[in-house]
Formats: sequence, C-alpha cells, structure tokens
Amino acid sequence: MDAGATIRFATPDDAETIHDFIVGLAIYEKEPDAVEATPESLREQLAAATPPFECLILETETEADDGPEARGFALFFHNYSTWRGKAGLYLEDLYVPEEYRGAGHGRQLLASLAAIAVERGCARLEWQVLDWNAPAIGFYESLGAEVQRDWLPCRLTDQPLVNLAATSR
Repeated sequence: MDAGATIRFATPDDAETIHDFIVGLAIYEKEPDAVEATPESLREQLAAATPPFECLILETETEADDGPEARGFALFFHNYSTWRGKAGLYLEDLYVPEEYRGAGHGRQLLASLAAIAVERGCARLEWQVLDWNAPAIGFYESLGAEVQRDWLPCRLTDQPLVNLAATSR
C-alpha cells in the first residue's frame, strides 16, 4: 500500500479530474462513447446545496514536487435498505488508471469508503461489477466482499423510462 497517498473528498474544483476518471473507466469497460456527464455538469452538481453524489480522490505526491497527483477515485451516494432499516452507501464507480494499479490505491479507496459507511451508521456498502471483469471480482472477493450472482440489475433509461412514466397519469 502506498503510504504517501492521501484521500480527500472532492470539491467542485475536481470536476475535470472526476470526468477524466469517468472517461477512463468507460474506456476500460468497453463503453467509450457512453459518457454523457461533462466537467460542467459534475461541477454544478458538486456545488449544489444537496449534491447527488460524493466522491473521494486519492492523491500522491509527485517526484517533480508539482503538488499532489490524482491517481484514483470512488464516486458514491446513499441508498436505503428496507430490510435493515438503515441507510447504506452505493459505490457507483471506483477507478484507478492502469499505470497506478498494484500500489494498493483501490484497496485504500474502498477502506476509506468502508470507514465512512461505518462512521455514518450504514448497514452496508454495495456496488456492481461486470461479470467479465475477473481481476476486479477476485480483488473484491479478497477483501471479503460477496459477489451476489443471484441478483440481476434492472434499469429503465431514455424512451422506455419516459414511456412507463407516461402511463402513471
């Protein structure tokens, strides 16, 4: 683990960095054209009175002493467990660029997120992983995470979402 790494909460000034990480993750997940978020939309959302997400940024000092360099992020928000009767944290995205992997950054980000969940009294920390991403699955399982293969994600977007909403009237 990189002892020189620090983790902090993102601010609106980090919107460009967050966007770069989102694009990098989309490329890794073979969806390079799927990103609709922009640095401007992320900045605006982070500056809102009640931001829709929170984000941790992992930084390390550079050898050139140019100040800290962002090497990974974890973007998350609160959800709720009706069965547990408590809030939880949902990790939407965790990303460390390939050139920085293997230094423990992903583990540090997840450990920090787990600490936030415990501090806030959350019942659980959840996320999804693509079924083809064997390295990530192995990593998560090594941390004690249970990959739930019996739950399938469901999603409504775009026109199907609009179509269903129209039937509510």
